[in-house]
Amino acid sequence: MFDLPLQLDLSVRLIVAAALGLAVGFEREIHGHPAGLRTHMLVASGSALFTVLSAYGFSGEPNAAVVVDPTRIAAQIVSGIGFLGAGAILKDGIVIRGLTTAASLWAMAAVGMAAGAGEYIIAGVATATILVSLWPINALAERLHGTTTPEVQLRLSMERLESLGNVTGILVGHRLEIGQISTQRLGKSSYRADLAIRGRTPSVITGAVAAIDELDGVDIISTSQAD
Repeated sequence: MFDLPLQLDLSVRLIVAAALGLAVGFEREIHGHPAGLRTHMLVASGSALFTVLSAYGFSGEPNAAVVVDPTRIAAQIVSGIGFLGAGAILKDGIVIRGLTTAASLWAMAAVGMAAGAGEYIIAGVATATILVSLWPINALAERLHGTTTPEVQLRLSMERLESLGNVTGILVGHRLEIGQISTQRLGKSSYRADLAIRGRTPSVITGAVAAIDELDGVDIISTSQAD
């Protein structure tokens, strides 16, 4: 028998999950991360739908005497979301990006499950916690590292490996913090170097990059902001 009040209640749960996913996705979107509005909204909505189906979709009448384990489908969400999170993690030279975005997708799946179970307060508090971890806490972490600007990944092409010494000299001269450095030989008189750098202001980084670009035998392939 069709239970309209129950269907409306379950529909509200899906809408709440989608709205919460949209909130977290908005933060990822405005900061230019690959998994943004649509991805987080779909993860939250899908998790809520699986939770709802697990609890109500296979039990016949809501009060029927049928032995159903509502956690069986929901439990698979935890492992299933891992594949999507793995797709958000990219290795670019020495840099591993997307860990934070993958974690936000994983947490968003839990929020969707909470909304699907009708635990609106828990879902809302969890969403607020996720947003705080992605935004204010990230700013605090950057200050603890002694900078207000994010880490920048610099990829260079060099004719001689010795040119790396000139590059690091410029970075030190501009008082930039140098993180990991990785080099790779591509062929005869062809090398690639990946450097993680951090500065107090974007203008300092820009000045150092411009100075490096003027070096003979050194070409800048790309500069990108780390996750």
